[in-house]
Amino acid sequence: MKLSQIFELIDGEYLSIGIDHDIAHLMTDSRKAFDLESGLFFAIDGLHHDGHSFIPELIKAGFQNFVVEKEIEAFSEKINIIKVASSVRALQAIAEAKRALFNKHVVAITGSNGKTIIKEWLAQMLSEKQNICKSPKSFNSQIGVPLSVWPLSDAHDLGIFETGISEPGEMTSLKRVIQPTHGILTNIGSAHEQYFTSIEQKLDEKLILFEAIDQLYYCNDNPLINEGIGRMKKPPKHKTSWGFNSEADLQVAKKEGSFFILKSKTETFTLKLHSVNETYVENIMHCICFAYFNGWSPSEIQKGIDALRPIKMRLELKKGINQTYIIDDTYNNDLAGLEIALDFLSQQKHYPQKSLILSDIPQSAPKESTYARVAELVQEKDITQLYAIGSELADFKSLFPSSTKFYPTTEDFLQHSTDNFEKEVVLIKGARSFGFEQIAKQLTERIHRTVLEIDLDAVTHNLNVYRQQLKADTKLLIMVKALAYGSGGSEIAHLLQFHKVDYLGVAYVDEAVQLRKAGINLPIMVINPSEEDLPNLVTYNIEPEIYSFAQLKVFSEFYMKKGIELKGHFTINTGMNRLGFDPEDLEALVNEIKHLPHVKVQSLYTHLAASDEAEHKSFSLQQLQTFKAYAEKVEQQLGIKTIKHALNSAGIVAYSEYQFDMVRLGIGLYGIEPSGNLQHELKSISTLKTVISQIRNVKKGETIGYGRKGKVTKNMRIATIAIGYADGFSRIFSNGNGEVMLNGQMAKVIGNVCMDMTMIDISNIEAEEGDTVIIFGEKPTISDLAKKAKTIPYEILTNVSDRVKRVYFAE
Repeated sequence: MKLSQIFELIDGEYLSIGIDHDIAHLMTDSRKAFDLESGLFFAIDGLHHDGHSFIPELIKAGFQNFVVEKEIEAFSEKINIIKVASSVRALQAIAEAKRALFNKHVVAITGSNGKTIIKEWLAQMLSEKQNICKSPKSFNSQIGVPLSVWPLSDAHDLGIFETGISEPGEMTSLKRVIQPTHGILTNIGSAHEQYFTSIEQKLDEKLILFEAIDQLYYCNDNPLINEGIGRMKKPPKHKTSWGFNSEADLQVAKKEGSFFILKSKTETFTLKLHSVNETYVENIMHCICFAYFNGWSPSEIQKGIDALRPIKMRLELKKGINQTYIIDDTYNNDLAGLEIALDFLSQQKHYPQKSLILSDIPQSAPKESTYARVAELVQEKDITQLYAIGSELADFKSLFPSSTKFYPTTEDFLQHSTDNFEKEVVLIKGARSFGFEQIAKQLTERIHRTVLEIDLDAVTHNLNVYRQQLKADTKLLIMVKALAYGSGGSEIAHLLQFHKVDYLGVAYVDEAVQLRKAGINLPIMVINPSEEDLPNLVTYNIEPEIYSFAQLKVFSEFYMKKGIELKGHFTINTGMNRLGFDPEDLEALVNEIKHLPHVKVQSLYTHLAASDEAEHKSFSLQQLQTFKAYAEKVEQQLGIKTIKHALNSAGIVAYSEYQFDMVRLGIGLYGIEPSGNLQHELKSISTLKTVISQIRNVKKGETIGYGRKGKVTKNMRIATIAIGYADGFSRIFSNGNGEVMLNGQMAKVIGNVCMDMTMIDISNIEAEEGDTVIIFGEKPTISDLAKKAKTIPYEILTNVSDRVKRVYFAE
């Protein structure tokens, strides 16, 4: 679409006019902006970021087309800048026009839960016969939906898009964008309920999406949904339901293990499902209902179910063999998903070498333009080495760099190339028919099956929540000591560096050295340096805390001999009584510094002893006032302006008027707000999970575990799970004090926790060997475990052993 055509759609005015480019790509994230001439960037002034602030950087990089909401200087006659009232509404208007050109069926999916999984499963099943355009990942917002619809073209046979809402009034604009012919309503629940007066109001808002469409598919077991559909002023022309009741168009008549007997008005048939879990059954039945009433035979549906692979709704970063990092994105392959995965790859700065293992994109059309775009992406994202697997990629060999290695099959690649990877980041991206999970398995570091999953999107969310609490000029230091509170130091540090925080803080110099070796170039403050650390402090440009006269003397002499400046962070003890100069020492300290011209007071700071406890508010205020007075006195007497900081995570919330020049964010970044005042806005970033190794039946009167502490008072079914106190699951959780989550239900620990294993009571829980067990996450939470252990969340997090594999993921 020409930019001039777009201009006619969005009711804007030109601030600057350049060449009338053909626009192929719409984007809202400056970090992912590409295609300097055919890309169109929408600057959005959002809750946490203002896209307008990134425009000068994009212009400098050569980007040429912008839609803005504010006055922007062009800097060049070649730049196109269109000002509109709302960039989001403009984005939606463009996608709406693009959708109007598509004259085939479009399926819209909404509901409280299951939207993404149903969309992905349905797309997997239908892609055997049709070329599908679908929402990438969980793109279902006011911004995500138009970005999903934009790629729709005549080359596609069907569009499948999911939509989500959080407030009244949002669905009307999404309906205009999608213009669905068919719809699936998954369910209705409590998600995002805070903005609605009732669940009925929320349901009515969702049902706007399906007004006057040709066909709606839904489960009619819920009277609330039936009543909501009955209230619609413009109901769908046709409604098709499934359910466990005889009124359903497709009735689930009987269940025999994993076999389900289904009954329609014309036939009765049996399907074997992969699970009897209630959520799985609900999600897969929506797909079955849609396929059956669109002409699929039971045998075709069974084949589609059997071919479904587990959906990874996120990109995962794992440690691989030979000091590599692996991004495992092996469940499907399309252009939109490839671009998202490459964006994630480009954010990983562990090593400069970036490799891509890529399969054919079977459902793409037209082929030449698809692979031409793939070749452009390989170049734009600075891929060092491409491994291309499949005949279609080989057919377009001339488009790709001469260094590209081509393989006809996955098996051929596995035979020849898996030993070549070392000290690099590898993205594995393949269509499901290529079986790339074999590659991921071979390249991933093999450690036992207990893993700590770290949600990088949640880390970013929490960072933005705290940034919102800060004044515009307040600097942000993030504590990443103790492996970033157990989450993995370098991985979290890379994310923070990407988001341009001002400082990192660690406890020991060894931690800082590891970060420097991992490619972190942010300023790093170390709070407990020793004399033995001096060479590394200098070599790796690490800034030490200075807390005593004796330490200052030793450090200053070392730096003076080296002929370099000592950037010191001087601690004032105002009541923590841990490290630091007492207030009565400050005059002597000032005199000492005056005679040390090579010593620079990089910052002055103090530690609050009880900022998370309201009962000690007067003491905390006294600390802050004492620090303020003495820090200003030091600045005045030395004639300097330095960085002053006192607030930790709890202090940022409780004492925002004392932000000074910088704050130190620690445990809050990791999803725990010590005082609880901001907890509702934070997201849990960590999930510790393991698996069931064995299930056994134990008779009444027997005992379980060491010391025979687990008394069996009735016949029981127990599971042994692959985690123990050597992994960080403390012995304090023994004998019923600890609980874990298994298949949606809580299971108590029975007997003593062993070094490497733990036994749990699953007498009333349906489970199999190999099932996943949640140690902490959304439930139970880290705070739940801390209460059981009579400790603090910090200890639970940092106790997770190094032998537990960390897996990092992003949506």
